Amino acid sequence: MRKLQRGFSIVTAIFLLVVLAGLGAAMLTFSNVQHQSSAMDVLGSRAYQAARAGIEWAAFQVVNSASNAAAATNCATTFAQNSLGGTLAPFAVTVTCSAASHVEGVSTVWIYDVSSVASAGTLGSNDYVERAISTKMGR
Repeated sequence: MRKLQRGFSIVTAIFLLVVLAGLGAAMLTFSNVQHQSSAMDVLGSRAYQAARAGIEWAAFQVVNSASNAAAATNCATTFAQNSLGGTLAPFAVTVTCSAASHVEGVSTVWIYDVSSVASAGTLGSNDYVERAISTKMGR
């Protein structure tokens, strides 16, 4: 009877080693995916802030325009990468602005439709991130 059981413990040990190695590999893969997901979340937040900076720049241009101007303020621009500085440096921001006038009594009110798109990375790659914001403002 003892001869039949010889070698059973080595099979059990190998089986346990294979199972534990598989679990370890799965945990490493899960951890790596979590780190990449967290990094993309941070990039998404920074892209939003870069797009918001574009909207703020357009608002500054509109507020500082002459109140009696006969034509609308041009608040469209493009910020190249590394022009914003700090943690927003990797982002290129494109601000588009269209204006329409509306006459109320003797005053002309300008309504601006402003859009800002911030993007970083290479389009089609895993590190590409883009955020867009649009708003309307008047003067």
